[in-house]
Amino acid sequence: MSKQKQAQLRKDVMPYATSNTKASIFQLINTVPPFFILWFLAYQSLSISIWLSLALSAGAALFVVRMFIIFHDCAHQSFFKNKKLNRILGTLTGILTHFAFEKWKRSHSIHHATSGNLDQRGTGDIWVMTVKEYQKSSKWEKFVYRLYRNPVVMFGLGPIYLFLVDNRFNRKGARKKERINTYVINASLVLVYALMIWAIGWQAFLLVQLPVIYIAGALGIWLFYVQHQFEDSYFENESEWDYVKAAVDGSSYYKLPKVLEWLTGNIGYHHVHHLSPRVPNYHLEKAHSETPPLHKATTITLKSSLESIRFRLYDEDNKRFIGFKEVKKLKSRKVSINTQPSFQEK
Repeated sequence: MSKQKQAQLRKDVMPYATSNTKASIFQLINTVPPFFILWFLAYQSLSISIWLSLALSAGAALFVVRMFIIFHDCAHQSFFKNKKLNRILGTLTGILTHFAFEKWKRSHSIHHATSGNLDQRGTGDIWVMTVKEYQKSSKWEKFVYRLYRNPVVMFGLGPIYLFLVDNRFNRKGARKKERINTYVINASLVLVYALMIWAIGWQAFLLVQLPVIYIAGALGIWLFYVQHQFEDSYFENESEWDYVKAAVDGSSYYKLPKVLEWLTGNIGYHHVHHLSPRVPNYHLEKAHSETPPLHKATTITLKSSLESIRFRLYDEDNKRFIGFKEVKKLKSRKVSINTQPSFQEK
């Protein structure tokens, strides 16, 4: 895509990068109250069936994911026109989703500015090694990376680490505003948890709350994972990296059933979001539908997205993700070529 076409594409999406106050308020109404209602029903059903309670907790978790998209839009200053209102709502939804707003806002903005850039990895991203980096790594580094990329660790232990460790502590060198925001959210969570435990008891509270945050966390990690970890995703070194290509070719269109699309706040239109982060979630589908060049983005479905679990390393030479088994094949093929006698030797 030429620079001229890239500029035109960004221009075409620009009209959608504006918030609608009525739409934002309506989304708050159809997201936050249902979460509390499902949470309350999950608690009430504990006396009937633990499985019914778990099902209702799973439903509440889906609304936590939808709430996180609102939090996410506030971080991009796209949910409301007013910056202060975005910060206030971002902090409030940060309490409900257990995310430190200012801290996450910073790391996520870096993710957008460096997504697909092989020389700028490490902040706000899922850890990705290239084949060459992996082959040069020590046995310990390979073990740690394989452990990190294991689905049980990433989607099983990942939510626990995210909620209990990463989101609770400030990064080294964080600014005062960022530190205070994290402290406010942490203190609010301690207060809310204490009040809930006092009101309904710690056992009942944990039986409902733990499944909610665990399921929401696992779903959130999965969504973030599949939207950048597909076979022909875009990665380039700094000198060749391009923002528009990284957005359209390095972010997928996760085509979900309409119900799941609604519950996940249209984040499946990730290519649109990366192209223009100021487009609020409720305009993403329209921006995609009415901008033909965006239809060329890699489309994945629920079924095809499961294949991404085997993608562990990025092969720079062939511009695609591969699994650990394929690395062995590449290595053996290279050894075979190097050991074949040259024409002169023959």
